[in-house]
Formats: sequence, structure tokens, C-alpha cells
Amino acid sequence: MRKAFQIAGAYIGVIVGAGFASGQEILQFFTSFGWLSIVGTCLATVLFAFLGMQLLQIGSRIQTDSHKNVIYLICGKWVGVFVDGLITFFLFGVAAVMIAGSGSIFEQQFGIAPLYGSMVMTVLTAVTLCFNFQKVISAISFMTPFLFFMIFIVFMYSVVQYEGNLSDILQLRKTENTAASHWLIGAILYVSYNIAAGGAILTLMGGAEKSEKTAGLGGILGGIGLGLLILFINLTMLLDFEASQQAAMPIVHIANEISPITGYFMSFVLLAMIYNTSVGMIYAFAARIVPASGKSFTPTVIVSTLVAFLASFVGFVKLVGTLYPIVGYLGLILIIGVIVAWFKFKKPLQSRIEISS
Repeated sequence: MRKAFQIAGAYIGVIVGAGFASGQEILQFFTSFGWLSIVGTCLATVLFAFLGMQLLQIGSRIQTDSHKNVIYLICGKWVGVFVDGLITFFLFGVAAVMIAGSGSIFEQQFGIAPLYGSMVMTVLTAVTLCFNFQKVISAISFMTPFLFFMIFIVFMYSVVQYEGNLSDILQLRKTENTAASHWLIGAILYVSYNIAAGGAILTLMGGAEKSEKTAGLGGILGGIGLGLLILFINLTMLLDFEASQQAAMPIVHIANEISPITGYFMSFVLLAMIYNTSVGMIYAFAARIVPASGKSFTPTVIVSTLVAFLASFVGFVKLVGTLYPIVGYLGLILIIGVIVAWFKFKKPLQSRIEISS
């Protein structure tokens, strides 16, 4: 059970850095639809739990050391080539976004030049990945409880400070600050984007776990945990709707309302979540290029991290605006593939794998 919780924590850690860091994504995909966002949160929780369970179980069942094996199995030979290539590219791209994002937080919250923030994240990522993968999973899952703690504090503060009533929330309607035309599409696209960004590392986490049952349970628990985080953040912003609509980083904004110290703690936790995603993306990217157990893995990690650092100079906002929408549509292909695989592969998968080396 302890191992399942560790996998769940790593699952949450990888996904949170990619999609939760500022609260802005949840605002656009959920909160801006008003009270219907709560229904969207429930749907997202179910999808995160199901997809996480499936990807981790498949990775465990075939003991994969690269996301390629799972992608080819889910999507087939021809579509698999396309999806594999895009995922490999996006793993690197998301890592560059995370490094750029760390620089932005250093500048906004601490008044430090973004270059130094990006450099710190680059060094931490490369150093962490010099350890074995089990230690990487431990590092990624370590900060998850702190995130829950900080989000819960901010949520409780919003509840205590709220001066309206339930009817006020029920009257909230969709605003212009949305990432989709409908709350249902918003919830699906949000999960889609995050699975596209984190699915590769989930398959590797599954491959590192011999017990398929433990891997699947970790996916379910991780999905439920992600759902709870979305719910707390969403409710927090619904209770402070107007301020959340105006803030670039709504959760940090609300944390700063409690006290500057709380705002600083929240910023540190968010940086840790970005670190988690950066580590996960670079590991999965390097493992796709060379065997993780080979002598060339560490040099590949170092070079990949340095190139991602250079790519981060394109700018955080520009990278997000260009890369993330494409990642979301790619995720839809993965979601469909995982659902089809769930119906198709009822017998042991090992006998069905026919992947060219």
C-alpha cells in the first residue's frame, strides 16, 4: 500500500507541475464556467483515475523502459509512429516551459532575474536525474503532501472569509476567460492536455513497478488526488471569483491575501511542483533516446537539460501559448487509444506485443 501511495504522489507531482502551477489553467478550464465547473471537476477526476490506472498497469505488465512500447501497443504501428514522435518532442518542450516558468516565478514573487531562476531549475533537474529511477519517483512524490496542505489552507481561508451564500455561487455564469466553449469540453481538454504531457512518465513509473495491481492502485489514488486538488482550487476561486478573474496567478494571489509569508510558502511549493514536472519530462525524453540503464543515459540527460534551458529563452508565455494547445489535441488521441485498449486487451498483453526494435 505504501508503494501505491508513492506512485500516486509521483503521478500527482508530474501532472501538477504541468497544469496546476499558477491556478490560471484551472480558472480557464473549470472555474470560469461557474458552478458547472464542479461537475467538470467530477468528470476530470474519473478520467484521471481511469487513464492513470490504465497507463500504469500497461507499463507494469510489459515492464517497459520507454514510452514507445506502450504507445505502439495502444495506438498501433502506423499511428504509433506519429504519436511517439510528437510525444518525444513535447516531453522536451514541456521541460523547456517548466524551466522558463521557474524563471517567471523567481522574477514575479522574489524580484530575482528570471535567468537565475531558470539556471537553478536546470541544475536541480540534471542533478536529480543522475540518480536511479526509484529515487527520482521518491523525489517527485516528496512534495505532494505539502501541496495538499497549502491548497487546503488557502481553501479554508476562502471559506472563512466568504461573505456571500450558496445562491451567489449558483448564479455564476460562464465568463469570457475560458479555454473552451463548453464546460464538458473544457474538462476533457484539461485531462487530455495533462495526460499528453505526463503519460510518458506514467508508463515508465509503471514499468518500474513489478506488481500490476500496485501500479493500477497508484493510478486510481493519484487520479482521485488530482481531482481533490482541482476541486479545492476550483472552489477557492469560486469563493473569490472576481479577484481570481483578474489575477495572473490566482492561487498565489489568494495566498498573499492570507499573509506575505503564506504567499512565499505557496510560491516555493509551486516551484517544487514545476521541478517535479521538469524532472519527469527530461527523464522520459532521455529514456526514449537511449536506454535508461546504459552508460550514455547520464550524458544524454545533461545535454537535454542544457538544451531545454536554452529553449526556455523563447519565453514562458510564448511557449505556453504555442505548445500547450497542440499538446491538448494530441492527448485526445491517447485517451481514445487507452479506452480502446481497455476494451480490446482483456488477455495478457505480453503475447500481443509486436514492436520492432
